[in-house]
Amino acid sequence: MNWNVDPEIFRLGPLGIRYYGLMFVIGFTSMEYVVKRIFKSRGLNPDLVSSLTIHIFAGTFIGARLAHCFFYSPEYYLSNPLDILKVWEGGLASHGGFAGVIIATYVFLKKHKDIKFFWLMDVIAGPCLFVGSLIRIGNFFNSEIVGRPTDLPWGIVFERVDTFARHPAQLYESMGYFTISMILFAMYKYRFDVWKKGYILCNAIIISFGFRFFIEFVKDNQSSISDGFVINMGQILSLIFMSFGVFLFFKIRNSKEA
Repeated sequence: MNWNVDPEIFRLGPLGIRYYGLMFVIGFTSMEYVVKRIFKSRGLNPDLVSSLTIHIFAGTFIGARLAHCFFYSPEYYLSNPLDILKVWEGGLASHGGFAGVIIATYVFLKKHKDIKFFWLMDVIAGPCLFVGSLIRIGNFFNSEIVGRPTDLPWGIVFERVDTFARHPAQLYESMGYFTISMILFAMYKYRFDVWKKGYILCNAIIISFGFRFFIEFVKDNQSSISDGFVINMGQILSLIFMSFGVFLFFKIRNSKEA
């Protein structure tokens, strides 16, 4: 299969509407809708979720941008720091986006101390992974984050990249994150009021980055830092997050809070 779809849906004067941006809008709108329903069902003010969504969006975007610049192209951006602001040229890293969500949620809760951090992180874990699944579809439309060459029958020639049939790694990740988000939704439905708060977050970190570690084997290396390493930068960062998830799990398990 050959893939050469224009990543731009249409243009309004100087403004181009792209599939990538559309996936962001659909993802965060869906997340806000779901979390508002959860807040309402738990007796919390659902209007707070709009502010939470803005915080999470900003955290995702800023964290993903900084992670891309300093983990995937540090030589260039340290020499050209002002180019960090050129987000329209592309370059977002999901590991930084995940970290940005955690930081943004913490900042949001500085003004809403009646809501517990781990309670809220458990609530948003599934919706955030769903957003991630849609963003990877946007990457597919952009013909970026491509997989390694393959002779498998579902290999795709990304004509904007080269003439080799490659793994559609973006679609692998999208399906994986969607599946994990459904697992997390099930955890929320059946275990939220049974497990200690933070357990769903730990599962989200360990499962999603465990999946990410293995999917990196079919992806092109995107960072020169890891050239010559046995594993690439995406896998290194995934191992760090997985280790953090395991550490957090045991810390919560040994805590006295329910």
